[in-house]
Amino acid sequence: MNHIYKRLSRLLSVKSLVTLLLTVVFAVLALAGRIAQDFMTVYAVIIAFYFGTQSQKVQDAMERTEEE
Repeated sequence: MNHIYKRLSRLLSVKSLVTLLLTVVFAVLALAGRIAQDFMTVYAVIIAFYFGTQSQKVQDAMERTEEE
């Protein structure tokens, strides 16, 4: 149960909230067929940054466990 609370608290970080909100806006605009190129560029950069940092955290954790 403690693991669930930790994951939920990470989800509520500012970076995650911004990413989730931006994804909701993207979905609404996509359904309306009104996605501007500038928005698409900004969305792609933010999503790439978010998943890049998440991937780096996982890789760092794996390297630490291998060293131990």
